[in-house]
Amino acid sequence: MNLNPIQLFDTESSTFTYILTAPGSNQAVIIDPVDHHWERDLRHLERLGLQLVYVLETHAHADHVTSAGKLRELTGAQAAVPSGCGIAPAELQLNDGDVIRFGEAEEIKVLHTPGHTAGSMSYVWRGNAFTGDTLLIDGCGRTDFQSGSSDALYDSVTAKLFALPDETRMWPGHDYKGQAVSTIGWEKRHNVRLANRSREDFRKLMSELNLPKPKLIDVAVPANQNLGLPHGA
Repeated sequence: MNLNPIQLFDTESSTFTYILTAPGSNQAVIIDPVDHHWERDLRHLERLGLQLVYVLETHAHADHVTSAGKLRELTGAQAAVPSGCGIAPAELQLNDGDVIRFGEAEEIKVLHTPGHTAGSMSYVWRGNAFTGDTLLIDGCGRTDFQSGSSDALYDSVTAKLFALPDETRMWPGHDYKGQAVSTIGWEKRHNVRLANRSREDFRKLMSELNLPKPKLIDVAVPANQNLGLPHGA
C-alpha cells in the first residue's frame, strides 16, 4: 500500500485535506476535511476500500466549515481535536505528546503548536508533519485572532517543528501559490517569515500584516466547534 498521504484540495478556501492509510490494514485517518467535499472524500475511501477510523482537526478553522461531524455520522469514525479549541462534541480531546494509533502499528504523534490559535496542533506520522496553519510553505498562519500569538507561534515553529529531522516532509493546511509539500529543512533555511529571523523581528512582521478579517469567521468558528453540524444536532 502507498504510504504517501493522499492530498486533496479545496479551491474556495485553499485548504488541504489529507487521508493517511495503514499497511496491512484497511483503516484510514483524515485530517482537516471540508464540509462541501464530504462526498468526494467518501468516494476516495470507498474506491480504495478504506474504513475511516479517525477524523483529525488541526484547529477550529476560521475560513471553512469542517465535515468532521458528517463523516463521523456516516462512517462511525471518532473525531479527534485539539483540547484547547473548544470543540466539545469530539470523542478525543488531544494534548501535547498524545499518540493516535490506527491500523496494525501506525502511530500519529500529537504536537501542540499554538500561535495561529491557542489550541493549534500538528501531527507527525512516518516522517511527515501535518502542520495545519502553524507553518505554511514559505509562510505561516496569521496570529491576530482566536487567541493567536506571534510569540507562541515563533516558539511552536522554532522549538518544535524546526526540531524535527530536516528530511521530514511538511504538509501545510493551506497553500495560495500552487505548492503542495516542502521539508522541515527547507523551511528552516528559507521560510520568508521565520528562517533566521529573531523573535523581535517576527513579532514586528506579524503585527504589520494588516490582513482582512476572514469572511466566514463568524460562521465557521462556531460551526467548527460543533464539528460542522447544526447546533443541537
